[in-house]
Amino acid sequence: MIISWILGGLGNQMFQYAAGRALSLATRQSHLLDLQDFQGYRLHQGHEIDRVFHAPVKPATAADVKKLLGWRAGSLARRFLWRMRSPVLNGKNLAMEPYASFWPGLRAVHSPRYLMGYWQSERYFKDFEPEIRADFRFRGELAGSDFEIASRIGRCQSVSVHVRRGDYLTDVKTTRIFKVCSLEYYHQAVAHIAEKMSSPYFFVFSDDLQWAAANLRIPFPVEYVRGNQGAQSHVDMRLMSMCKHQIIANSSFSWWGAWLNEDPDKIVIAPRHWFSNGMDDRDLTPPQWIRL
Repeated sequence: MIISWILGGLGNQMFQYAAGRALSLATRQSHLLDLQDFQGYRLHQGHEIDRVFHAPVKPATAADVKKLLGWRAGSLARRFLWRMRSPVLNGKNLAMEPYASFWPGLRAVHSPRYLMGYWQSERYFKDFEPEIRADFRFRGELAGSDFEIASRIGRCQSVSVHVRRGDYLTDVKTTRIFKVCSLEYYHQAVAHIAEKMSSPYFFVFSDDLQWAAANLRIPFPVEYVRGNQGAQSHVDMRLMSMCKHQIIANSSFSWWGAWLNEDPDKIVIAPRHWFSNGMDDRDLTPPQWIRL
């Protein structure tokens, strides 16, 4: 039994799910999701994986978590262990992410484990990419304006641009880790794309479209994608993934929008510095992506 602790926005949930799913496939164990920490969670849209995707989600019960963690199963105990990051305190069944870069220790796991961390690297699930892509197939069909946007995306040299602001500016805990990407970054990324392809057409996605429209200077055809908010925010990720190329923010949301693009010739541009607090981000993006 592999149990993945799940918390955060959709992009974080996808990383946590993918790492646990890959480990369960590698060790031929069942994969369960611990969703208990979403009780009282106010950021983002709550747990979304099985609502948005075809992933085979199986929630872990309190008894499942207790079986693996014993006294560590309680929320307060796990928070304490998360702060301490001590292998001695973790016991044999708790695999806690020790740092932000890829941790090879996860590959050495063969017996039941509870995974606690964010696991933000393709390296955790690259060996099972077909299965992860199959799990992350979007549910339902696009309709209305989203269907029309998708049609335009398919007819041009489409480039998605994601501008993440929102909680990066307003949530105290988040602002200690992330800063909003600079306008210079976006302008350099647009210029790089323009050097590599002719007639690019940019589709801008943002949680603050008014700011993006007022401040981005894109000297090419551009469309600001509106309307997908709240429970429909995931549609923006879907539309990003349909573009031929991506300019992403330091956001797991647009990371997945780029990764889900299956075009082998895609150009993906990501910010050189992902975190503002100095955490190691060397393994965060696939090697073929361009960091500016």
